[in-house]
Amino acid sequence: MADSIPRKLFYKIGEVCELTDTQPYVLRFWESEFPQLAPKKSPSGQRLYRKKDIDLVIEIKKLLYQEGYTIAGARKKLGMSEGPEGNGEILPAGEDRPPESAPRSVRLVIAQLEEILRILDRTDRRLLGRHGAAKE
Repeated sequence: MADSIPRKLFYKIGEVCELTDTQPYVLRFWESEFPQLAPKKSPSGQRLYRKKDIDLVIEIKKLLYQEGYTIAGARKKLGMSEGPEGNGEILPAGEDRPPESAPRSVRLVIAQLEEILRILDRTDRRLLGRHGAAKE
């Protein structure tokens, strides 16, 4: 996948979605969860991704969907902090979930939201597959 990326200085969000088989809302969400994923913005507010951003999207997607990491676990694996709302701490080795000291309700909501994102992404891919097949 990374080898087939055309050489350009910047890529728009639609191009990144096409290259990485990811939906725009997923990319925007990942930007809020992964501090290193921070595309530049044009004067008109258009997101402008660089090749290194696309490589990071591919790595995040692999960690979440192929290797089964949670968002917190993927951040830790990539050497990132807990995220913009977190306290900046990295989870202890071997943990990819909120610490047991976090309220049970918070841990449950996080797990449910991550599952919802996985379901939405799978549903989008299925719908795109149907529409793509209808066009041919």
